[in-house]
Amino acid sequence: MKVIKELPLSILWTLRLMSIPASQLRKKKMEVSPVIVSLTSIPSRLKTLHLVIRSLLHQDVSPKKIVLWMHQDLESILPDSLRKLVGEQFEIQFSALTCSHRKLIHSLEAFPDEVIVTCDDDLMYRKNWLSLLYAEHLQNPKCIIGNHTVHINHDKDGNPMPFRTWRKPMDGKTNPWALTPIGAWGVLYPPNSLSDQVRDPEKFMELAPRADDLWFKAMALLKGTISIQASKKPTEPIPIGGTQKVALKKENLGADRNTAQWQALEDAYGLSEIILGSP
Repeated sequence: MKVIKELPLSILWTLRLMSIPASQLRKKKMEVSPVIVSLTSIPSRLKTLHLVIRSLLHQDVSPKKIVLWMHQDLESILPDSLRKLVGEQFEIQFSALTCSHRKLIHSLEAFPDEVIVTCDDDLMYRKNWLSLLYAEHLQNPKCIIGNHTVHINHDKDGNPMPFRTWRKPMDGKTNPWALTPIGAWGVLYPPNSLSDQVRDPEKFMELAPRADDLWFKAMALLKGTISIQASKKPTEPIPIGGTQKVALKKENLGADRNTAQWQALEDAYGLSEIILGSP
């Protein structure tokens, strides 16, 4: 039902973004935000991916760079609708990684001293999306900031509760160490906010192969970085029609794989001690 309600707005935004010439989108605005926007995508979304990039290029401030990390096997089949947006501001890079972790992993290595903002590949972002996130960063320069967050809850024995219970604190009290950004609406990572272990493919493929957001949360905890909920969120991004037929979120939620992967991370790194303040 929600998809049907969102369809007219999705069509309207598609038409608006498509009406802007690519040459105009490739030009940086006078005001540039010192931020790297980093994302990835999957084959089933290639035909609509240009709409996401168009919305990022159409922000009220220009990011320093937008980097799309794609699997190397897709290099020869990228559509012209995407390629014609490539320029000084937007670039496409290729990776051997087959997992969604590549949306951030490679940019951390390529831009170690930059603020990096991740986003998803099935949404069109409002014009003030980036400027609001960066303004929040200026107020909280050491924190990871999410437009959408959940709260890791534990039972009385210190075991993580099922992911479906993470919408808000079970006891009504927010634990700053338990707050966890979920990537769809955008997450801002300050420089050096994650453990150096974040780029270990053997570990993230072993412990959280289908839960990049949880892997990044674990690495934030190991680094001692708190995550916060953005106090001023833009209006909800607009879903792109037909992009949810293949969705990692549905797979993880349906089989409760997020809970199992978080348990594996807690066991491997002793994260419950950090979150709950145990000795």
